[in-house]
Amino acid sequence: MPGIRLSTSPWWQARFRGCGYRWTLGREAILEVLSKSEEHLSAEDIYLRVHPKYPNIGLTTIYRTLDILTDMGLVWKFDFGDGRARYELIEGSKKMHHHHLICKGCNRIVDYTEFIEEEKELVKKMQNSLSKKYNFKITSHIIQFYGFCSKCDKQKD
Repeated sequence: MPGIRLSTSPWWQARFRGCGYRWTLGREAILEVLSKSEEHLSAEDIYLRVHPKYPNIGLTTIYRTLDILTDMGLVWKFDFGDGRARYELIEGSKKMHHHHLICKGCNRIVDYTEFIEEEKELVKKMQNSLSKKYNFKITSHIIQFYGFCSKCDKQKD
């Protein structure tokens, strides 16, 4: 498939082997798709990008691999309320830490990265408070805001 150029990714291979998994062409193809995407892809989206070049890689393989990648901590799995799980590469990604704004009208997802100092402090205080309150070491977080984009909000009137 044009657009997917498999490259040797030694850290992906090492991570798979270190976790007791085999390194396969299908797993590499899926990671390549995720690493090149700026979107939050569903298993079906990934399948449509991989299948034309690698027809032996089926949807079941995609789902199984995404579960493994999620368990290994390489991929975030999101539920944006549209009935389809979406995935995003964590490690090796060019993306910086971000939150999501999800429109309940058109299902558009905005990656929110421009944090102002007050927002950073608020999240840090909340993490510290929850950590102390529940004696829990927080290592990461996901914040999602649901509402309506300006276009959908105008259509409601």
